[in-house]
Amino acid sequence: MDPVVCVEIGDDKKYTSMKESTNCPYYNEYFVFDFHVPPDVMFDKILKLSVIHSKNLLRSGTLVGSFKMDVGTIYTQPEHQFYHKWAALSDPEDITAGCKGYIKCDIAVVGKGDNIKTPHKANESDEDDIEGNLLLPEGVPAERQWARYYLKIYRAEGLPRMNTSIMANVKKAFIGDNKDLVDPYIQVQFAGQKGKTTIQKSSYEPIWNEQIVFTEMFPPLCKRMKLQLRDADKVNDVAIGTHFLDLRKISNEGEKGFLPTLGPAWVNMYGSTRDYTLMDEYQELNEGLGEGVSFRARLLISLGLELLDTSSPEITCSTEVQVEGVPNISEVEEFFLFGSFLEATMIDRKIGDKPISFEVTIGNYGNETDGVYKPKGKGRKGSGDEEESELIQNSSDEEIDDDPDLAAVASTPPMKPVITDRNYFHLPYFERKPCIYIKSWWQDHRRRLYNANIIDNLADKLASCCLVQIQPLSFSSDHKHSLYRSAVNTDTAFNLDIGQQAKTMRSQVKKSTVRDKIKLAQNFLLKLRFMAEEPQHSVPDVFIWMLSNGKRMAYARVPSKDILFSSVDEETGKECGKVKTVFLRVRPGFGPAGWTVQAKLEVYLWLGLNRQRKDYLSGLPNGFEENKLSRPDQISLSLCPSLLRGCAVKQIFQLRVHMYQARSLFAADSTGLSDPFARVFFSTQSQVTEVLAETLCPTWDQLMVFENVELFGTAVELRDDPPIIVIEIYDQDTVGKADFMGRTFAKPVVKMADEHYGPPRFPPQLEYYQIYRGNCTAGEMLAAFELLQIGPNGKADLPPIDGPTDFDRGPILPVPLGIRPVLSKYRIEVLFWGLRDLKRVNLAQVDRPRVDIECAGKGVQSALIPNYKKNPNFSTLVKWFEVDLPENELLHPPLNIRVVDCRAFGRYTLVGSHAVTSMRKFIYRPPDKQANNWSSSGRSDYGAYTVPYGAHSVPYRAHSVPYGRKKGGEDPEEDELDESMLDWWSKYFVSIETLTEVRPPPISDTPLRAQNMQQGKVYPKELEAEFGNFEDWLHVFNLYRGKSGDDEDQNMADEDRLIGKFKGSLCMYKVPLSEDFSRESGFDASMGMFQNIPHNDPINVLVRVYVIRATDLHPADINGKADPYIAIKLGKSDIKDKENYISKQLNPLFGKSFDIEATFPMDSTLTVSIFDWDMVGTDDLIGETRVDLENRYFSKHRATCGVASNYAIHGYNVWRDPMKPSHVLAKLCKEGKLDGPHYGPGGRVKVANRVFMAGTEIEDDNGTSSFEHLALTVLRHWEDIPKVGCKLIPEHVETRPLLHPDKPGIEQGRIEMWVDMFPKEMTAPGPALDISPRKPKKFELRVIIWNTDEVVLEDDDIFTGEKSSDIFVRGWLKGQQEDKQDTDVHYHSITGEGNFNWRFVYPFDYLMAEEKIVISKKESMFAWDETEYKIPARLNLQVWDADHFSADDFLGAIELDLNRFPRGAKTPKQCTIEMVTNEAEMPMVSIFKQKRIKGWWPFVARNEEDEFELTGKVEAELHLMTGEEAEKGPVGEGRNEPEPLEKPNRPDIALLWFLTPFKAIKNLLCNQYRWLTIKIVTALLLLALFGVFLYNMPGYMRIPYGGY
Repeated sequence: MDPVVCVEIGDDKKYTSMKESTNCPYYNEYFVFDFHVPPDVMFDKILKLSVIHSKNLLRSGTLVGSFKMDVGTIYTQPEHQFYHKWAALSDPEDITAGCKGYIKCDIAVVGKGDNIKTPHKANESDEDDIEGNLLLPEGVPAERQWARYYLKIYRAEGLPRMNTSIMANVKKAFIGDNKDLVDPYIQVQFAGQKGKTTIQKSSYEPIWNEQIVFTEMFPPLCKRMKLQLRDADKVNDVAIGTHFLDLRKISNEGEKGFLPTLGPAWVNMYGSTRDYTLMDEYQELNEGLGEGVSFRARLLISLGLELLDTSSPEITCSTEVQVEGVPNISEVEEFFLFGSFLEATMIDRKIGDKPISFEVTIGNYGNETDGVYKPKGKGRKGSGDEEESELIQNSSDEEIDDDPDLAAVASTPPMKPVITDRNYFHLPYFERKPCIYIKSWWQDHRRRLYNANIIDNLADKLASCCLVQIQPLSFSSDHKHSLYRSAVNTDTAFNLDIGQQAKTMRSQVKKSTVRDKIKLAQNFLLKLRFMAEEPQHSVPDVFIWMLSNGKRMAYARVPSKDILFSSVDEETGKECGKVKTVFLRVRPGFGPAGWTVQAKLEVYLWLGLNRQRKDYLSGLPNGFEENKLSRPDQISLSLCPSLLRGCAVKQIFQLRVHMYQARSLFAADSTGLSDPFARVFFSTQSQVTEVLAETLCPTWDQLMVFENVELFGTAVELRDDPPIIVIEIYDQDTVGKADFMGRTFAKPVVKMADEHYGPPRFPPQLEYYQIYRGNCTAGEMLAAFELLQIGPNGKADLPPIDGPTDFDRGPILPVPLGIRPVLSKYRIEVLFWGLRDLKRVNLAQVDRPRVDIECAGKGVQSALIPNYKKNPNFSTLVKWFEVDLPENELLHPPLNIRVVDCRAFGRYTLVGSHAVTSMRKFIYRPPDKQANNWSSSGRSDYGAYTVPYGAHSVPYRAHSVPYGRKKGGEDPEEDELDESMLDWWSKYFVSIETLTEVRPPPISDTPLRAQNMQQGKVYPKELEAEFGNFEDWLHVFNLYRGKSGDDEDQNMADEDRLIGKFKGSLCMYKVPLSEDFSRESGFDASMGMFQNIPHNDPINVLVRVYVIRATDLHPADINGKADPYIAIKLGKSDIKDKENYISKQLNPLFGKSFDIEATFPMDSTLTVSIFDWDMVGTDDLIGETRVDLENRYFSKHRATCGVASNYAIHGYNVWRDPMKPSHVLAKLCKEGKLDGPHYGPGGRVKVANRVFMAGTEIEDDNGTSSFEHLALTVLRHWEDIPKVGCKLIPEHVETRPLLHPDKPGIEQGRIEMWVDMFPKEMTAPGPALDISPRKPKKFELRVIIWNTDEVVLEDDDIFTGEKSSDIFVRGWLKGQQEDKQDTDVHYHSITGEGNFNWRFVYPFDYLMAEEKIVISKKESMFAWDETEYKIPARLNLQVWDADHFSADDFLGAIELDLNRFPRGAKTPKQCTIEMVTNEAEMPMVSIFKQKRIKGWWPFVARNEEDEFELTGKVEAELHLMTGEEAEKGPVGEGRNEPEPLEKPNRPDIALLWFLTPFKAIKNLLCNQYRWLTIKIVTALLLLALFGVFLYNMPGYMRIPYGGY
C-alpha cells in the first residue's frame, strides 16, 4: 500500500509525505499546530491520527484506520506529553475489523511557560514492544471495546424570551404574531462526532423524545460530551445554553464500578442574562466559556452505554437519531427559598444614587424579566398561556405554612443608598432587614446533593486540619443504610470507606514518610473534590442580582447545594442557615473593570422543602424576630411589601486595624512604581492609610481605630464568626481616580468585654495576607486585626494604645508596641558590580547611571558610572549601611533597588527598580566552630576517596599503563577500543546513552565499550538551571519599568517591563559581629564580607561556541519544514552562517564551532539564534537563546571550560583547557587558602585534610612522572572540600530552549551546545574540537538469491489442474523503493521450489553511529535543493507470483534490520516462522560486524485472521563491502559480468510441459472433466443404439405377419 498519515486537530489538517509499496512506512516528520484559545476550548479539541491509502491531488484516498484523543487527556500526562508511543488504528466504518495497524508518534501540548522535557531519541528496538508502549493514558486497558453511547433527549423548559433574528421582531411588531420566537434544537458533540435533534418550531417548552447514538471505543479518550441548546435561524444559529457532561463523573472504574450512566435527570444551563436584547455581547457565556451569570434553561436527558459484541453481524453508523418513548419522571416537590439581607455595603458610587434593590432567582422563579416570578396555583410556572402542571397534587397536606395566601417575594424594596466615603455607598439596613422568599418546584433529588455535601464536608475537614486531624465523619447506622439505599450513581462504598482509608494513612505517617503522606493526602483531597461535584444537579443555582433603577448592575452566584437544608448536620450545605458574606461582581467584563467589588452583602439563605419550613429561621443570629406585614387587598401580589424583621440584640465594638507594611505590590504607574494606600472596610465604616509615594513595598506602620461599630447578633456568635474585613490597595494619582491594585480579606480576633486582654490570643500577631487582583496574586500585606467589645463601662475597659513615643506623625497613630515587631540593629553590605542591558528611557540613552539601595527608610548610593557605554561597572565595589529591622526574619521589609540616570541640569530620571522581597538568602550566619572542626577533623585522614580507576579511564598506548586483565573467555578483539575509529561523536552518543555505537545485547561487547569509553555530561536543560543561575556570589537583579500587565502569568507580563539588570550582591548580619571574623588572615576591611572577590576591570576573553544540533524546531515554511542556519551575536560581533543552511530539516545536525573575541563587561550576553533561510525576502527567526557569559566566567563552579573525565594529550578525549589539571588545582587551593595539594606515593593526594586516591601514575610523553590524573580526581570531587568546595562543571553539553519574542513562554525548539571561555592574558588554547557531523560512509550490499522452497502455490493449471506458481523475488533497501530489483521468473514451480542464482546490488551511504542510511533527494521537481533523510538500515525481500495478463500476486515478505536480524538457518527444515514471530529468543547478527552471511529465512504474510503464516523460504547470501572494496572488486547485477553467477539448474519440465500431451489429456479427461466425459460417452452410446434401431426398423416392418 501507499500510506499517508493525516494529523487533524479541530479544523486544522496536516499530511505526511506518501511512502510507496510498504505497510511499515518510516516518516520522521514533525508538525506544529498553533492555537490562541482559552484552555477549556483547547482541551476539548480532538486530535485525530488517520492513515490514508494512495492519496493524491485527484483522489482523496481510502481510510485505513484512525485514532482519536482529546487534547486535555494529553495535557494531563506527565510532562504534558506522550513519548515514543504506538497509537492503535481502528476503522470507524467497520468496527468488526479489529486493529488496522499502529502509528508510532510523539505528542506534546505546550502552554505558556511550559517546558518540553524530551528524552533523547532512543533506539527503535527499545520500543518494539508495541503492546507495552501503546498511546493510552495510565489505567486505560490496551484492549478497548466498541460501545454505543445512547443519549436520550426528552424535553427542555425555561428558555429565555428572546431571539436575535431582526425579521422575527419586525414580524411580531407589525403583524402581531404572538408565537414563541424561538426554534430550539439540541446539538451534541462527542469524540469528533456531531449529532442533532429535530427543530421544534416556535416553542419555549420543546419536547423531542429523541435519542442520539454515538459509536465510539470504551473507555473513550475524550472526557466530555458537549450538549448545546441552539435556536435555529435562517441566517445564523445561536447558542442558548451549553452543558458539558464529564464522563468521569458518571462512571467508576473501580471494583464496584459501573459504565457511564446518567438520568433521566434535569441538567441546568447557564449563560448571559435573560434580558431581551438584539445583540448579546456576552454570547460566549452561552457557548460554555466562563461562568454563567444567569439561568438559561433546563434539559431533561439520560445517557446509557452498551458494549458491543463486534462478532455479531450488525453494521453500525457513527450517529443516528430515532424516536423514543417518554420516561416516567419522578414527581416534583415544592421547595422554599428564604433569604434575608442583613447588610449591604461597599456599593460602588459609579452606580449612582438611584434606589437600589436586590433580586434573588432560582431557575426562572423570582425572575421578573420573564414574568414568571410567581407560580400560578401549584403549577410549575405561571406565565402566558402555560398549562398548570398536574404532577403536583396533594402536597398542601404536608405543608407547614402559616399564611398560604402570602405572595412570593423575590426582590427587596428599592432603597436609596447612603454615602460611606468618597468611593462607596451603603444601604441603611439597621434595625429592619429586608427578606425574600420564593416557592419553586423541582424533582426531589436531594439525596444526591446530600451525598455531595457529605463529601464536601470531608474534603473541607481534610483541607483545614490536614493530615493529622483527619477524622471520619460519624454516621448513624440509619444514615448509612439510607446512603446505601438512595445513592444512585455515587460510589457510596467509597464514601463509607473514606474513614478507614484516612485511619490507615494516619497510622503509616512517620518522620521519614511525612512528605509522601502529605502528597497522598493532597491526592486524596483532589479525589474528594472531584467526587463532590454532582453531575445530576436537579436544583439550579441561586443568583442574587443588584438592580439600580430597574437595570441589572452586579450579581453573585450561590450553588444550591451549599444552602440546602437537611435534618442531618453532615448532609446540610455549608452555607445553609448561616450568615454568608457575598461579593457582587459586574456582568462579565475583562480587565480591571471586572475586579472592583460592586457591593458586599451579608446575607442569610435557606433552601429546603416547603414542609420543612419550620426550620428556616433556626440559623439566624439570636435576637431577630419575624415581623410579617399583611398586604392590602387592593394591591396585586407582585407589589406586596417584603417581610421585615426587627432586631433586638446588638453589640457595640471597637475595631483596631494594625497596618504594618505590604510587599511586591502591583506596579500601577509608568515608572514601574506605585503610590499605594490601603482602604479598610468594616460594616458600614471605612478608613484609609496615608499615601506612600513611589514604592511597591510600603511600610505604613499605622493603627486605624473604627469607633462604635454596631453589629447585630449575640456575643457568642460574633466571637465565633465575626464579619469579614475587606482591605483594598489603591494607587493614588494626582489627576483622576485612584487605580485599583488589589484586594484581600481578613477576620479579626474578637475580645468580649468579659475576657482578659492577654496571651495567648492578645495582643494579636502580625500576619501576611495574600493580595489578589482578579485571579492573579498582586503582593502580600502584613497586618493584624482585633475587634474589642465595648462593655457597660464604655471605652475605659479597653486596653490602652501604647505607641512608640518617638513618632511625630500628627494624627496618624503607629502600630502599638506589643504588636509591632521587636527590632534589632543590622548592617547591610552591598556589592555594586555593574549594570547591564539598560534600554532607553524617555527616548534617551542611559549615560550616567547610579544605583540607590533603600531598606526600612535607610539606604546607600553607589558610585556614579561616568560613561555607561564605555564601562558599565562601578568603581567602588562595597558600601554598607545600618538599619533597625525585626528580629523575626519573616517580618523583614523588602529591600528596594532603584537605578536613576543623572542627566543635565541636575535632573534625575528613574530608569527602573527591583524589590528584593525576601532577604533570607542574603543573611550571613557565622559558622558553628565546633561543628566545623568536627567535620574537618572527623573526616581528615579517614575519609580517603578511592576512585575506581577503570571507571574513568581508557588504556592509552603512549601515556597510560594497562590496569588489570580482561575477563576470561572474551575475545580481545572485541574488547580493545580502536582509538582511530573513535571521535568526539563516539563520546557524545555514549554520553546520551541512546544512540550508542553498538546495539544492546546479545551483541556482547556493548557494556564494556560503553564503560571504557569516555563520557561527558549531557544536561537536558540549561546549565544555569543546574547551577543556580551561577549566582553563587554575583547576583542578577532584573530592573522593571512601566505598568504591570494584567496577564495571568505574571512572569510573562514582567518580561515586557524589563529595562535592564543590576549585578551585585547583598549581605546582611546583626551588629556587632564577633571579633574572630575580622582576625582571619588576609581580611580586607574595605570589602567587608565580600572577601576574595575578583576585580571588575574589563577583561578580554576568547569565547568558543560549539553548536551540536537543534531538535523539534518550529516549522517556518509552508511545507511544514524549515531551512535552518545558525546566527551568533556577542557585543559587536555578529556571525551568520547563512551559506551552510540545512535544507528542509526540523532536527538539523550542525556540528559547528565559532571563535569570538569579547570584552567583559561590555560584551557579556551571548545570543545564539536559529534562522530560517528563504530564497526570497528576509530570513525568519525561528528561535533564540541568551547566555550570560559574565556570571559563568566569574562563577566558583568554574564554567569557563568543563572538567573532562580523563586527562589525555591527544585523541578523541583531548584535554581542552590551556591549564593542566595540576595547575587548576593549585590555583583553586591558593584562592581558597587551602593547604595543598600534596602528592604522595601510591596514587595519593592530600588537599585540606582530605586524602584522595587514584590508580597508578600515568607517564607523559617525556617519560617523567605526572600527577595530572591525581589532580583531576580531586577536581572531580571538589564539592567534598570543606568551606570553599563546590561542584566544578564537568565536560558537558547543555540543552537550551529556543524562544521567540512574539511567542513568549512557548518553546520553538531546543538547541544542544556548550561554551568555552579562555582569558586572553593566559596561554592560548589549542585548536577547537572537530565536531563537524560525521560524513556517511559508502557501503555496498550484495544480496544473492540462491533458491526458494515451500513457496505457496497460487495458480491452478487450466490443463493439468496442478497447483503451481511462477516465482520471482523482489528486494530493496528501505527508503530506496525506486531502486527495487527483481530476479527472473522460475515458471511453473509445482513444489514451491525456485532456483535463481541472482544477485542484487545496493550501494548506500551509512552513518555507523546512528545506524541510519542517509538518502539525499529532491522532494519534488520544483524543489530548490536536495533534502537529507535518515532511515533505518533495513532490507526488504518479497516473493511474488508472476502473472501475464493481470497484476502479480504478492505471496510473502521478510524485513531484515541489517544491524540486528536473526541468523539464517542452515537448512530449509530448520527455517521456521519462529524466526519472525519470536525474534527475542533467536541468535541475532549484524551484517556490519559479520560482513558476510548465508542461510535460509522465512517469508511470511498475514492470513484472514490477521495472524502471520509461513508462505515460503528463501536461501540468500548477504555480503557487505565498503565503497573502496566494492570499487576494487566490482560485480554485475543479476547474472551479468563481472563475476557472473551460474545459470540455475531448473528441471526441463518446468519449461517444456507442452511436450507431454498425454499427461495433459489424461488430466483433462480423468481429473477435471471426468463426469462430463462419462456423460458424453454415455450419450454417444445411446445415440448410436438409437441410430442402429432406426436403421434396422424398416426391415423388420416389411416381414409379413405369420412369416409368409
